[in-house]
Amino acid sequence: MTLKIRVQDTADSAAPYEQVRAQISEQARAGVLPVGHRLPTVRGLAEQLGLAANTVAKAYRALEADGVIETRGRNGTFVAAAGDAAAREAAGAAGVFAERVRRLGLSQEAALAAARDALRAAYE
Repeated sequence: MTLKIRVQDTADSAAPYEQVRAQISEQARAGVLPVGHRLPTVRGLAEQLGLAANTVAKAYRALEADGVIETRGRNGTFVAAAGDAAAREAAGAAGVFAERVRRLGLSQEAALAAARDALRAAYE
């Protein structure tokens, strides 16, 4: 299994770090990059893609914050068991949302409608 990333440089493209982040995340979640797969070093991937090392480092930091990858010091960066971390984080965010809308006095139906609208906007 190899990491396959293509960075587009057009006016309507997302920022390069976001393209790297999104593609690694998608490949990890789809199982193309299995849990435990070792990723290239920041410098190595930057050289392969023709990007600045800081751009790849920013993508790796975001992926680590999302629980998609984990850095093991000098041993390298690996695909983490992202499903578990993502599910835990989503459940936590949902709990915060539920408590907040309850305090605001919204009904369950109104809260669900707000969540659906936000999800629709995020996935478009």
